[in-house]
Amino acid sequence: MSAPFLRSIDWERPWLTPLRPIAHTILQSENWRQALNTAAASLQNHRGLPIRFVPQADLPPKISYEAFISDTGQVPTRDNLHDFFNALMWLTFPKTKAQLNALQAAEITKTAMAPIDIPSDGLRRGKIRDAATIFDENAALIITRDPKLVAALRNHEWHHLFITGREAFLHDCEVWLFGHALVEKLVSPYKAITAHARVIAAGNEFFVMRPKDKQAWIDEQGRRELLLGLSTADFLPLPVLGVPGWFENQDYAFYGDTNVFRPKRDRNQ
Repeated sequence: MSAPFLRSIDWERPWLTPLRPIAHTILQSENWRQALNTAAASLQNHRGLPIRFVPQADLPPKISYEAFISDTGQVPTRDNLHDFFNALMWLTFPKTKAQLNALQAAEITKTAMAPIDIPSDGLRRGKIRDAATIFDENAALIITRDPKLVAALRNHEWHHLFITGREAFLHDCEVWLFGHALVEKLVSPYKAITAHARVIAAGNEFFVMRPKDKQAWIDEQGRRELLLGLSTADFLPLPVLGVPGWFENQDYAFYGDTNVFRPKRDRNQ
């Protein structure tokens, strides 16, 4: 393994299971960036340009990161965990990442053409772009066939979701991480880490697929749903280490910690 920062990753963590097959080849290489590009040989961005992982220095001054990826297919990648996990997400969910980049680039273009003053850094943001950043950095995808579990999540019914409904959650839900900053934080896990969860409804057929087919299905479904738009209202808070089996000592006291597993706020108060 060529990069010392990669040694801090515990690949036995359950949330990394979907990334392990892709990461295995990368981690065996003496040149991890070259290995990423070999693995990405068939990937394209939304303009049909080949995805390439390039040094951060290749990003021109005053050009936004997202616009550069859209215009060139090149993903500036630093030697750190944050950008390494971003690259792994491109390899895992290439269609969703490409569509998310298309949305970000369109918003940047829209901002640039708006007939109002733009700050000198050119990075004035809007609600859609904020939602896209949340998705890219901190999203967890909940794939489920049970609307009742979605309602429990929406209402912060943590006891029902993870204790009395634990078996139902394990049977009818899967959690796949998408946000690369979220995965980076989980290298040193702590109880309060909270994801922005996005629910994807699935049928019974999803739960009998092979892992590789599940990954492809999620990627295509993620792309399709992004075509319909994106809003911060699409996300629900999920303390990710509450997912059954993802942390030690998940007992009543663990889930009773209201500093992490917060009750739903009454908007009338």
